[in-house]
Amino acid sequence: MAKHPTHTVIRGGKLLDIARRKAVPVDILVKGDTIAEIGRPGLAAPEGAAVIDAKHRLMHPGLVNAHTHGPGNLAKGLHDRWSLELLLTASQWTGIGRNLEDKYLSAMIGAAEMVLKGCTAAYDLAAEFPLPSVEGLSAMAKAYEEVGMRCVLAPMVADLSFFEAIPGLMARLPPSLQKEVESFKLAPWKATTKQMKKALQKWPFETVHLALAPTIPHHCSDAFLVSCRDLAKEYDVGLHTHVAESKPQVIAGYQRYGTSLAAHMDALGLVSDRFTVAHGVWLDDDDMKRLGDRGASVAHNPGSNMRLGSGLADVRGMLTRKVNVAIGTDGASCSDNQNVYEAMRLASLASKVQGPDVEKWVTTEEALRAATEGGARALGLSKQIGRIEPGYKADIVFLDLHHINWIPMNDPVNQIVHAEDGNGVHSVMIGGRMVVENRKLLTVDLPKLAAQAAASQARRAAPMGEARKLYDRLEKVVGSFCPGLAKAPLHIHRYGAGHMH
Repeated sequence: MAKHPTHTVIRGGKLLDIARRKAVPVDILVKGDTIAEIGRPGLAAPEGAAVIDAKHRLMHPGLVNAHTHGPGNLAKGLHDRWSLELLLTASQWTGIGRNLEDKYLSAMIGAAEMVLKGCTAAYDLAAEFPLPSVEGLSAMAKAYEEVGMRCVLAPMVADLSFFEAIPGLMARLPPSLQKEVESFKLAPWKATTKQMKKALQKWPFETVHLALAPTIPHHCSDAFLVSCRDLAKEYDVGLHTHVAESKPQVIAGYQRYGTSLAAHMDALGLVSDRFTVAHGVWLDDDDMKRLGDRGASVAHNPGSNMRLGSGLADVRGMLTRKVNVAIGTDGASCSDNQNVYEAMRLASLASKVQGPDVEKWVTTEEALRAATEGGARALGLSKQIGRIEPGYKADIVFLDLHHINWIPMNDPVNQIVHAEDGNGVHSVMIGGRMVVENRKLLTVDLPKLAAQAAASQARRAAPMGEARKLYDRLEKVVGSFCPGLAKAPLHIHRYGAGHMH
């Protein structure tokens, strides 16, 4: 990695002041990877400091993607109409035949896209089949490091397959298909825990941290959930899991535990200020209060929630109950892009179709704070990123005020959330180092990346074709069984109007 100068001074730019909804002319002094001082234009800088000209630029904190899946980037745009349950059914098809190089490549594609679109840190839940490996996690971490992006990388793990986890689903499959999905069986939880511990013991990466992601509560035995809890405590890392993402998931949870998924996780002692719920669309008021009281986070993925037909999350309910709300894109296999600006915009807009009471709608300030400070807190990095202030890492996005998105500039907070789409990103600094300059990603050769992705597609085409045939057969059963679960009565409603079931 190229060494950056000891001091860098950023001159002539305007700094976003979220609270005052203003763009304030400032100079910023960066020492190493950290913001040392913010002052008026003309701020004194040490002799020999590198100078960055930020004239006609609006500077805002790097966005934080609080929930994505690196392995999904090679599956971008692969399918149209799939629910969460169909996506899980398709995991063999979308992920089959991958080697170490593919794992690295997929993570790099996602990191490159995020950085180009103003995102400087991500919480990446990465699955490997049948169990996580130190080599696989290291390959993905290496991709983030080479792009120059921060990441909290969490091996996404389970000890029950999707077909074992949903009560009654396996019995619904014809015997021939039951036999086929036997091969989907995951490793015993003790073997998986051992692998995760191995990675935690000797993790050499500085800007990529580890966390743990028991994927969905009822896809994990209680013994496995408890071992994840204990491992996270032992190594002081975060826990991240998909909770109440879809209605069938919630119904399956009640059938399995007799309580909500969040209540079950809490009873096992997993819920704390290091705990992040992905999605949380079908959390009820008690669940939200439980999370808020424990200082937990929800990574809100409005684009994916709509794309998979999961429903519209009650973000106002979460904020009212003091849940830390962060924003995510979800993986590219179910959201197709990794654009946090779009996710912010959708977080704002989705709240506005849930009822006529304007006061309950999510504000642009709340959406922007969720995508910066909220995400930083979910990643366990709230003292380092998410703000442009002295003592924080110099993760700064420079928006081009001569781009059409900013002509004219009226209210910069409204415009970052409602008008910016990533096209106005001129440059991106991460840890004091320019990673994107004048719309060019400096750390990755994109044509080479495209060639590598095409070669990977070609190499995996045959096994993917076979796996697709199996998916097509399974889709018929899962596609009727799971919507049946979703018709079960529940005390909350999160679908769009007109679909009371």
